Amino acid sequence: MSIIQAKGVSIRYITGDFKDIGLKEYVIKKITRKYKVKEFWADKDITFSLEQGDMLGIIGSNGAGKSTLLKAVSGIMIPTKGHMECHGSIAALLELTSGFDKDLTVKENTYLRGAMLGYTREFMDEKYKEIIEFAELEEFEDRAYKQLSSGMKSRLAFSIACLVKPDIIILDEVLSVGDGAFRKKSGNKMKEILDTGVTGIIVSHSISQIREMCNKVLWLDHGNQIAFTDEVMLYCDAYEEFLLTKKLPKTKEDIFKLAQGHDERLEKERLEKQLKEQKRLEKVLESGTSEAAIDAAINVLRKNRPELLNADLISGDK
Repeated sequence: MSIIQAKGVSIRYITGDFKDIGLKEYVIKKITRKYKVKEFWADKDITFSLEQGDMLGIIGSNGAGKSTLLKAVSGIMIPTKGHMECHGSIAALLELTSGFDKDLTVKENTYLRGAMLGYTREFMDEKYKEIIEFAELEEFEDRAYKQLSSGMKSRLAFSIACLVKPDIIILDEVLSVGDGAFRKKSGNKMKEILDTGVTGIIVSHSISQIREMCNKVLWLDHGNQIAFTDEVMLYCDAYEEFLLTKKLPKTKEDIFKLAQGHDERLEKERLEKQLKEQKRLEKVLESGTSEAAIDAAINVLRKNRPELLNADLISGDK
């Protein structure tokens, strides 16, 4: 049995001018049939299924419908059309910094957020030190939440959220919180959680995270499903090339072409970088301004491009 299954899920937003015209004019326009609304389909006919232990990466540019789909999976929104089934408890980390009181201290907010997630006071007493240490906020426990930087707030929220042990975990750009060191630490923590066999969905603009953590990929574009596949590397290569070329694939052949273009571009960039470094080293050799610099340049060339050195240099006779 699938843990998560989406069948033809479509989600529509309706917008109108009710706020601008007021109740009286709205009623009049409805009676006279002059009231008009606009429909916007954030997701259209999305279909996929996940088994226990699967990790799905949802990719797509801004406005693709990724976050809206996550809200449907987590139960926040009901699909306008289609059907969404989820079996098991869900932990949705969508907006990390929501649910905090700006005037309470870091410690008070930690217990408040824990209570909102359903944790007991005894459980929070046991885990509090671990949360603060993981968030690297030991020196800010008694400081008002509003005085924290945005990075600190995100670290605290993520640290509390890591306590959950759900059947399904949903992550919307939460692994990009904090600085580089904390992002690495948060990524490792999420791997620990995922290794327990939970089923996960992650939205991230970091394709390297998708490659590393996911065994399935869902590609969305302006609400349309481009692909749902377990060929993660192939489709990530194609997606990265799409971001540059803006050529949306329509067939599997288009996917292969995009992926090939991605590989060729990386190889070209590698050769250009190598050539640039080669010229720099050759300049050092020609100028001969420093014995140490020349030795370093020769060693690099001997290792990477020995054909550029003559026999005397390769033997070590400069």
